[in-house]
Amino acid sequence: MEELTPRVIVQELDKHIVGQASAKRAVAVAVRNRLRRQKVPEEMQEDIIPKNILLMGPTGVGKTEICRRLAKLVNAPFVKVEASKFTEVGYVGRDVDSIIRDLVENAVSTTKKENLEQVLEKARIQAEERLLDVLCPLPKKERSQRNPFEMLFGGAKEHEEKTDQEESEEYVDRLRKIQAERKEIRERLRAGELDEQQVEIEVEYAPSQRLEFFDGFNVQEMELDMENLFGGLLPKQTKKKKVTVREARKILTQEEADKLIDEDEVVAEALERCEQLGIVFLDELDKIAGKETGMGPDVSREGVQRDLLPIVEGTTVITKYGPIKTDHILFIGAGAFHVSKPSDMIPELQGRFPIRVELDPLEEQDFVRILQEPENSLTRQYKELLATDGVELNFTEDGIREIARMAFIVNQQDENIGARRLHTVMEKVLEDVLFDAPDGVQGEVVVNKEYVSAKIGDLVRDRDLTRYIL
Repeated sequence: MEELTPRVIVQELDKHIVGQASAKRAVAVAVRNRLRRQKVPEEMQEDIIPKNILLMGPTGVGKTEICRRLAKLVNAPFVKVEASKFTEVGYVGRDVDSIIRDLVENAVSTTKKENLEQVLEKARIQAEERLLDVLCPLPKKERSQRNPFEMLFGGAKEHEEKTDQEESEEYVDRLRKIQAERKEIRERLRAGELDEQQVEIEVEYAPSQRLEFFDGFNVQEMELDMENLFGGLLPKQTKKKKVTVREARKILTQEEADKLIDEDEVVAEALERCEQLGIVFLDELDKIAGKETGMGPDVSREGVQRDLLPIVEGTTVITKYGPIKTDHILFIGAGAFHVSKPSDMIPELQGRFPIRVELDPLEEQDFVRILQEPENSLTRQYKELLATDGVELNFTEDGIREIARMAFIVNQQDENIGARRLHTVMEKVLEDVLFDAPDGVQGEVVVNKEYVSAKIGDLVRDRDLTRYIL
């Protein structure tokens, strides 16, 4: 986090998102302020609340992608939710707490994954030992059966000592042979020579214990942890499973890794991360703005705003992992705001999004950059996909410009869906090669201006066809 200055954050976002400098700067400053807050005197930290952001712009210009990439960059718990879903019939904004519950689930999952990665090497070693015990078990030391009368009256003491010595020598001899065999099997295991061999292993499993209850608004599900409920008195349940060595190694490694991490520590860390670093992306805020009409599906729009308000404002939400305070969670709202305006929201909610950024609609030149500049641009994605079938796909400069031009024209003629239109156009341009590649189309395929025009030129010129196909 120390190295993530606003300038560095913007540079990282530039690798994946074209343009929208104002939005990138706003989110970069918001994230940096979180780090600054943690360094101020403790008595001031509670009073420094995050400055929530409202991103305004048409669909497909990068609002969601900016937030998703930002969360990934700073390793923060992240959840995206459409505010309009809380206006659905029967839902009516009642369960907005589910936003925070989803955020906590994301935080716990991410934190557990990080903790597992830290103990993975040790877990692999322990899993290998368990696998060796299945493939080549160590011999058990067995004592010979004694005559009960001799044991009772001590009539064969010399014979017993002699037998014990012989058994001990025999056991050591067997152990030496087995250990030599285990060494050989271990080497073959590590070389992957036994990966396809079938083995039978015992795996632990927890039978699902779920309880459904009605909380006054919705049916909720609660998972019962029976093992912890009885203080570990119940024995762990296992079942035998026949799998390949490769699969057995994965299963046993996961089991051993789970044993090495402390679940309570994971949950405590996840809750702390959720409260201090969590990011909630509230999309389609414009759909719940505006006055009530008194009929139709939008009756509850203002009601949804009022239900969202406490969470954005700062409240405590009860989750199955414990209570979560939302005071310092960063909320990023977004919407096209074509019909409604931010001022149509209730004043209390408006005041909770003090930073407003308008995103620019995408021009034809932006489409060209989107196809070329990002690290995992669409053109690179299709190249890699077709390379798996032995096809070398090459895009010329004029071919890329033609794809961008076609996408821009279709957006102008029909609904403007921003950069998402590039996905539609690219699929149509490469439709034939994507279909035929596995059946023998090998070598180089050059996508130039003529190639693009031949594939979709007529579609773009026919406006009626464009509406249905592109």
